[in-house]
Amino acid sequence: MALITSPLLPTQFNSSSSLTITCAINTPSHTYFKFPSGNHTFNCCKPLAAVASSVPYQPTNNLDYLEKEEFIGHDGVTFEAVGDGSVVAKMELKNGSVASMLLPSGVITSYKAPMWHGGTVELLHTAVSEGDHGAALIQGGVSSNFTFTTDDCQVFFSPTHWVLSKIKSHPEESIKVELINKSSEDKIGIKYIVTLEEDGLQSEFEVQNSMHSPLQITGCILSHLTVSSPEATYAVGLERSNYWRRPLLESEFILSPPPDSNNQEGFGKIWNIPALQQLIPHWGATKDQNKEDMSGEEDDGYKNLRDKISLIYTDAPRSITVIDRGRRNSLSIGRIGLDEMYLFSPGSKVEIYSKYSYILVGQTAILKPIVLNPQDVWNGGQYIHNPNL
Repeated sequence: MALITSPLLPTQFNSSSSLTITCAINTPSHTYFKFPSGNHTFNCCKPLAAVASSVPYQPTNNLDYLEKEEFIGHDGVTFEAVGDGSVVAKMELKNGSVASMLLPSGVITSYKAPMWHGGTVELLHTAVSEGDHGAALIQGGVSSNFTFTTDDCQVFFSPTHWVLSKIKSHPEESIKVELINKSSEDKIGIKYIVTLEEDGLQSEFEVQNSMHSPLQITGCILSHLTVSSPEATYAVGLERSNYWRRPLLESEFILSPPPDSNNQEGFGKIWNIPALQQLIPHWGATKDQNKEDMSGEEDDGYKNLRDKISLIYTDAPRSITVIDRGRRNSLSIGRIGLDEMYLFSPGSKVEIYSKYSYILVGQTAILKPIVLNPQDVWNGGQYIHNPNL
């Protein structure tokens, strides 16, 4: 069997592993997998209010499509083609807040927030380097990485491309851009809504299960926050939260620091998907880890991020504050509809104001996936709040 790659499968996973992929269908908007049967336990979710109608795939990276009547003429929203065949959607409010999103990937590459002194400051960290065949490789920003699996593990759906559906623009207050994606036969409908407000940026997902079986949702929303250096950065509000140590999560858009000399493996970049871990029990643990040192309780309410860490907090507050003393800046970041928070720091060895001067905060459903019953809807997301106006 040939190697099949997916944003949610580990880079180490190949055709010799014990998990067999029985079918893989690639379409322009998503990858659709079928797996052997498995056993899972499911809970309840709220009833589905409405099931979205089917929307055919459209070339979201095509300016001709984006310049259709329903997308043009919105104050504060512009589109610009970039060299790799993608399109940048730019949202700008009257107060100076600006956000840029790459289509069709849906990655938010920039969020510039107004400050009390009258200027703007970039809050996200994005790096551009040369990828395969000389193409631009964009990593960082805000990205999502979700998988959707049925109760019998026969369907594995992971959206990778998004279609622009709606724009609502009130540049004095907010701009909302709605993207959509659907699984095969419209059984799973997903809306990805990005909202720029005067004091914040929100990324929200609405998932509709139109099937007759439960749906398990595993994944995350990841935000690379730019900082002067991790050593000058603090996470406020995590005291007494339980955590689990995990290797750096795998995603196409994660900016992974190079391994240091004392640890050639670096951060293992492994997805800890419970359904897969049942088949490979030690997946996600490093060689020197055991149950005792993989978990703990946070004892620092003003946590300095000078150390290299990769933690999933299971009962953290709905939002935390990030303070960067080097830039004299702060923000709060929180979650909606997700129970876990991920925190990664590359440590103090990185050069200040460099490619790796960032921390990674994620809102996740990894240790405990979300279960969506038939004909139900789930809403989840994250928000970045700028308190510096």
